[in-house]
Amino acid sequence: MWEFWVRSLDASTIFLIAGLGELFGQRSGILNVGVEGVMLFGATLGFITAQMTGSYLLGFAIGIAIGGLLGFLHGFFSITLGGDQVVSGMGIWILGFGLTTYLGSPFTGPLGMERIPTIFGLSPFFYVGIILAAIIYFVLTRTSLGLRIRSVGENPAVAEVSGISVSKTRYLCVTVGGMLMGFAGAVYGLDYNPVWSYNFLLGWGFIALALVFFSMWNPLILLGGSLLFGTMWQLSLSPELVLPGVLSRYIWRMVPFGITVIVLLFMSTKRFRTRWGAARPEALGQPYLKE
Repeated sequence: MWEFWVRSLDASTIFLIAGLGELFGQRSGILNVGVEGVMLFGATLGFITAQMTGSYLLGFAIGIAIGGLLGFLHGFFSITLGGDQVVSGMGIWILGFGLTTYLGSPFTGPLGMERIPTIFGLSPFFYVGIILAAIIYFVLTRTSLGLRIRSVGENPAVAEVSGISVSKTRYLCVTVGGMLMGFAGAVYGLDYNPVWSYNFLLGWGFIALALVFFSMWNPLILLGGSLLFGTMWQLSLSPELVLPGVLSRYIWRMVPFGITVIVLLFMSTKRFRTRWGAARPEALGQPYLKE
């Protein structure tokens, strides 16, 4: 049973870190549907670097760096050129899907390094994820930077008139967001599942993207959603650890999605949104060109 909960928290951590990266960018008005692609780059290049150098530190550093670079690239297309943010994000995902397959193929198989030590039986990245959620919540709700970010995401024209640089603020958010996505991918490839194979993320980036909308752009609700979906994901993979002999494995595979529908229905009520949720950024996905 302990193994089940540990694996659930490990999965939750990856959803949380990647989701925080996307949430940070979306609060400034930039939508990046290419979370999966950024994570694939972070996971694959981090895996290759760690295997070639024998250093986890370098592996994570490369994962974070490539994530930041891709976030900045998405910002260039979306902010400077004013292009369609969905098209740019899908381009990053397609690029990641194809290029990581080519780059990672010679490294197919296990990482071949000693596993990262746990802290009190849990992955150290679980604690990192909790700290990151608290930091981003504090920044967005209690600092002047957070106020600028939220202003840019709501009404960039008014923010610009008030002396806030929309482009600089958005570049900061998408770059930092990309770094978190790359980091999440590296955590997946170096700690959660250190065995490289073709498209080994299996849609985790899209789940993280959905969790941002699920959370109503609130980092604390995102934390709760990540814990829920991480647990449901692990239950669908290993139901015998919790309820041996109860229902078919294929029925359990449906449980996470059924629970998600129920929770979404509850969270869509006006009472819940008013008390706990944050409003959708008004300028989300809309390009802003300074006149």
